[in-house]
Amino acid sequence: MIIKKQVYSADKKVNPLVGILLFLISILLLVITVPFGFVYGLFYKLFTRGLTGIGEYTLKIAISIDQLGNVSMQHLLNFLWIKKGGYYFGNRDETISSAIGRNKKLGSLTVFGRIIDKLLDTIDPNHSLNSIDYYIEPTERIIDKLAWIHLVDRKILSTRSKGKTKYYIPGGKRELGETDTATLAREIKEELSVDIHVGSLEYIGIFEAQADGHKPGILVRMTCYAAHYEGQLLPDSEIEEMVWLTYGDRDMVSAVDQLIFDFLYKKGALAQ
Repeated sequence: MIIKKQVYSADKKVNPLVGILLFLISILLLVITVPFGFVYGLFYKLFTRGLTGIGEYTLKIAISIDQLGNVSMQHLLNFLWIKKGGYYFGNRDETISSAIGRNKKLGSLTVFGRIIDKLLDTIDPNHSLNSIDYYIEPTERIIDKLAWIHLVDRKILSTRSKGKTKYYIPGGKRELGETDTATLAREIKEELSVDIHVGSLEYIGIFEAQADGHKPGILVRMTCYAAHYEGQLLPDSEIEEMVWLTYGDRDMVSAVDQLIFDFLYKKGALAQ
């Protein structure tokens, strides 16, 4: 059984005055109610789980404060810590450390950003890279996609769309409100004319890289599954070619697919 994380959708546009009013109300509630709730929470965790409970409770608060900082300081951090074309700070669901990690992978940290990253690494080795959160809500800077990993004789099934030169692992973008299962089943049916056995889905991993054909700092997040299928594999829809690739063909695929090739090759699942 696949345990599905929440599917997020973009925020609806609101009246700016409503946003300001809600902000003021939230500040009022923060000042009045949070101190009481925090003290109660400390005693509750102390008497139910001891110091371990207090540690867990305060860590959650620290993460929430980090997320608040990522939003409230986003413009300053985008100016000081990342180069043009970097991944922006500001996702309300993401910590500052996670955004630093993404920029570290992209090589888009400024001198100031690299100093902060090294400081965090001194406290906790590989802190920013380990903090990258692949389950944050998608934004306009993260393209959320699913991919079907199908291997035969240590070769991976890949496709090429009409008018394209690179090959891509089969799959596609999630539609609003779709689960991983529904997205993958729909995309594979449209592209390759076969039906995925949703009960056989096996989670492979999540991979992230610069999105091909998009401006720098726009990432594609690929959630990958293996699965059995029913039917005959035939290119359909916009697919012009279906091929079986090995690790030696790595340069022929997109940036995020190259990461998947690396992962499968290191596992011994993909031939040289």
